[in-house]
Amino acid sequence: MKRIIISFAAFCALGLLVVAGVVFSGLINVAADDPHTGAVHAFLETARNRSIEVRSEDIVVPSLDDEDQIRAGAGNYDSMCVGCHLAPGMAETELSNGLYPAPPSLAEAGLYDDPAKTFWVIKHGIKATGMPAWGKSMADPYIWGMVAFLQKLPDLDGRAYRALVASSGGHQHGGGETPAGHGEQHGEMASNDHHQGDSGSSDHHGSSSSGGATGQSGSGHHGAEESDDHHASDQPQTAEHSIDNDRVDADGKSPSKNHVHADGKQHEH
Repeated sequence: MKRIIISFAAFCALGLLVVAGVVFSGLINVAADDPHTGAVHAFLETARNRSIEVRSEDIVVPSLDDEDQIRAGAGNYDSMCVGCHLAPGMAETELSNGLYPAPPSLAEAGLYDDPAKTFWVIKHGIKATGMPAWGKSMADPYIWGMVAFLQKLPDLDGRAYRALVASSGGHQHGGGETPAGHGEQHGEMASNDHHQGDSGSSDHHGSSSSGGATGQSGSGHHGAEESDDHHASDQPQTAEHSIDNDRVDADGKSPSKNHVHADGKQHEH
């Protein structure tokens, strides 16, 4: 008996060494464009499905027929999910095409036949799949709204889908929402902030109160108390054609800054 135990322990140790060697050698390709082998895919899919089934068994499913609930779910789905799971008549996106495992097109078939499983997946997400745990920011009633909508989604065509979304309140689930289309909005905001300074904001070129890119007042990157923007002047200045008088007078007062340009005119700032 002792010999059997020792042999088993040695076998386990050898197995661990082999696994460690494979892992540290980098032989496992984690690239998303290199699919799992059939055996690995079957193992992971079985483990995922059984995990969801076991953990959703005790979830009590409420009524999912309320029209307001379905509309709310449509608005949230359109704001949060279409990039991966698509909508009726919608082509694949860069995101849905690039993810692995590929996210299911929920416009063609619901996530699960059991609403409890769908609820659990939306709330808790799935590791290493790109499916977020929306329960971190979304309360249960709003998640149930998405479940209710997903039951209707396969029966909708493109027109019916858009009408339902238009009648919803958009992206709303009790606080903490990210604006819909936030990627594009961030790009637009960055562009606007870089090229213009609106009142009450400070950008790279402008001021914190007014004046936009000219920096006429406030504390923008280029604007201070100078009336001339350093991007524009009457004529281009060089070290040979401008003189800055920054010396302090004997009485301790700083004199005005005079610039003599190539045209012979003296400008006081």
